[in-house]
Amino acid sequence: MVTLRIVTDEGEVVLSVQKGANLRAVLLEHGFSPYTRFTRRLNCGGRGICATCGVWIEEAAPAPQHWHDKLADGFGYPRLSCQITLHEDMTIRLVADKWIWGGRDAERAAWFRRP
Repeated sequence: MVTLRIVTDEGEVVLSVQKGANLRAVLLEHGFSPYTRFTRRLNCGGRGICATCGVWIEEAAPAPQHWHDKLADGFGYPRLSCQITLHEDMTIRLVADKWIWGGRDAERAAWFRRP
């Protein structure tokens, strides 16, 4: 089991979840949505294509494996919850201010900081 801490505008929730579980599936199973009201029905269903299930990973971010998640991480956008497997304790923050994908965070934009 691993511990998943979910930070929202309303506070924090701590879940104990099965190691190897998919982050998007865990969120939906426990009543948390990585989507907005616009993308709740209009999304790719977890295939890593639409980037609407983005979340910020605050602690223990795994290296991105999927090409779309690598782009999101590299350019400072929220990470794709559908492409993240929970292997260790993690803290995430749901993106509350997004319309569809979520804004870019220049501090997180690793590709722009590389020499």
